[in-house]
Amino acid sequence: MKTVRLISGYLRHNLMSAMAYRGAFLLQVFGMLLNDVMLLFFWWVLFTRLPLLRGWDLAGVMTIYGVVAFGFGVANVVCGNASSVARIIASGDLDYYLALPADPLLHLLVARMSLPAWGDLVFGLVVFLVAAPGNWMNLPLFLLTGLLSGSILVSFAVLVGSLAFWLGNAENLAMQMRNALLTFGLYPVDIFPGAVRLLLYTLVPAALVGSVPAGLLTEFSWARLAGLAAFAVGSIAVAWLAFRLGLRRYESGNLVMARG
Repeated sequence: MKTVRLISGYLRHNLMSAMAYRGAFLLQVFGMLLNDVMLLFFWWVLFTRLPLLRGWDLAGVMTIYGVVAFGFGVANVVCGNASSVARIIASGDLDYYLALPADPLLHLLVARMSLPAWGDLVFGLVVFLVAAPGNWMNLPLFLLTGLLSGSILVSFAVLVGSLAFWLGNAENLAMQMRNALLTFGLYPVDIFPGAVRLLLYTLVPAALVGSVPAGLLTEFSWARLAGLAAFAVGSIAVAWLAFRLGLRRYESGNLVMARG
């Protein structure tokens, strides 16, 4: 309950802060919506000339986009600092979170909200409903798979961001790895050759962020859902362990500052 109160408290505080500049908030959300629509537009153009791509049609690709966008949106609304882990470690800003009674990793992640991510969240939900019109029965499964996808995105961001404990300034490397996960997650995994496909299930688990959750929405399987959930939980555990091990190497930035 203490963890739930911490997360809900930060969500409320961050949203209230965003509402103080409502125009800027809505503009950022609209900008992200427009960006997502343009990305999906190119797929629409492709499928007007090629109705089927390795077993995937336009509705299937829209489902992938919906799951990834919704998962990314939830991840960055709740854990807006996930993309900043490497920078926070390298700059010494981690001192602030270590001085607080809550778990430092959890506190670090939820202390910030990404405002444009609200656009991704809304876009993902709308795209799913458009791709599967009238299929409201699958909405709870969509929300669940989106949350699992988002948890994998956050875990991966923490894992690559924690490299800063060992490498120092690893911000660019972490950003490239996060971008690779997100970019490849938007593509049907079946279009890639076998060796690349193996990487997308393991080293950069993009298939488990997009194609696998989307596949569950078109052809449900309890075994595959259990496997996806187990992978998400395992990702969280590995990321938390990597962060805790890295803390043993952390050198304080000796920051003395007040934060409101």
